[in-house]
Amino acid sequence: MALIGYLEIFLAGVCFAVLHLLGKSNDGLPKNWPLVGMLPALFLNLSCVHDWSTGLLERSGRNFLFRFHWFSGMDMLITADPANVHYIMSAKFENFGKGPEFKRVFDVLGDGIFNSDSDQWRTQRRVAQVFMNDQRFHRLLATTVRDEAENGLLRVFDELAHRGVTVDLQDLFQRYTFDSACRFVTGFDPCSLSIEFPEVPISKALDDAAKVIFYRHLYPEWFGTLQRLLGIGMEEKLRRALENIDQILGNYIVMKRVELREETSKVRGDENGSDLLTLYMVENETLGALECNDKFLRDTILNLMSAGKETTGSALTWFFWALSTNQFVKMRIREEIRSVIPKEEQKLRVFKISEHMHKMVYLHGALCESLRLYPPVPFQHKCPTKLDVLPSGHKVNPGMKILIHMYAMGRMKSVWGEDCLEFRPERWISEKGGIRHEPSYKFLTFNAGPRTCLGKEVAFTQMKMVAATIIHNYEVHVVEGNSVRPSNSIVLHTKHGLRVKLARRML
Repeated sequence: MALIGYLEIFLAGVCFAVLHLLGKSNDGLPKNWPLVGMLPALFLNLSCVHDWSTGLLERSGRNFLFRFHWFSGMDMLITADPANVHYIMSAKFENFGKGPEFKRVFDVLGDGIFNSDSDQWRTQRRVAQVFMNDQRFHRLLATTVRDEAENGLLRVFDELAHRGVTVDLQDLFQRYTFDSACRFVTGFDPCSLSIEFPEVPISKALDDAAKVIFYRHLYPEWFGTLQRLLGIGMEEKLRRALENIDQILGNYIVMKRVELREETSKVRGDENGSDLLTLYMVENETLGALECNDKFLRDTILNLMSAGKETTGSALTWFFWALSTNQFVKMRIREEIRSVIPKEEQKLRVFKISEHMHKMVYLHGALCESLRLYPPVPFQHKCPTKLDVLPSGHKVNPGMKILIHMYAMGRMKSVWGEDCLEFRPERWISEKGGIRHEPSYKFLTFNAGPRTCLGKEVAFTQMKMVAATIIHNYEVHVVEGNSVRPSNSIVLHTKHGLRVKLARRML
């Protein structure tokens, strides 16, 4: 038995050595081998793929053509070049859509706004913009964000601080943003943010789906089809997640129809505001050619809930990780809070959103700096419909995948300067003390061009309010030995969470 054990160790060592030798060429870039392409280098660096690919782009001049194995049809141009981004996202927007491959990889999202192109996308965006600008929605949003912070997040924080226990801050933020998103999208509160930390099936299903979608970028369609036929692997995991998502969202839609039929929700002019699902159901004239059936509602609320839960929760997690290694920034934010918030209101546990958040310039800069280094969506891909040549000189054919690497772009010296890896909120503040604007094709966190994120202001409002509230009321101490690095997912979560201890501040 011992001999077998030693043999396994020896073979594992040989395999690792072979992979290491095959992985890269003399210039540090992956070798393109017969049959297997550049996959050996990818597999060798899969555990740190975001940072590895960032280094790859730095060495290759911000653009790299990655070759997958032969006959896979999966070769892709990876770019972190602002000129290419501007060309793709704005100047030649009509030629670079999501494409059929994107829709296949992200089929969980159905025909929602993030999966759509052309006229279908334009119509859905117009409708979403109308409803997200509706004052009824804004009233509910303001109430929800404040209530979930005061009666959810702070209550749990108080209890955890009293107990002196270690907690995963990422899990807390995901629960907070999930409950908030559910409330302002569907009107229902899943109550996942409580000291009991209940398991919420749809939240887990969304996390599982995001991980599977990441790995779908690495294997061809036929391999996914085989897994589905055999009921194994990543595709089986996705099937189970999708089953849970469909069932729960279907229940939300049924409950909302009953609620509206029984007139328990007064929509028009409701002082308490209105959730998006209600607006989609009752404002039929706004929908135009869109058919408000259960499939459309399911796809719509799933797209909006995913955006509200995943991205904001990720952004807050990385922000507090950045603060833990930059104590001076935290002190500056506290100084700004004391200068902005009237003394009589500084005893409040939660600050008033509309009156104070827009005045917090340094906090805004700190959030932007965190989003630059840790974009919640680390990459996105596009597909040209016609032959084109990018500003970098790369020729792209119809159907070719182009992966825009936002995580890498935030770390390019040629884009952000020699101090690009430093956390400096000051780079976002103008000489006059206002917020400095950076072009969206350089700072792509909220997308660029016609697809610029509709929820940008919603996200900033929520992040500022939560960040200011926590920084003002608590000390957040990251536990020593906590390995904080990105997970392999389409959303930039921390792989092992963010373990912290909390302590109330004396105000």
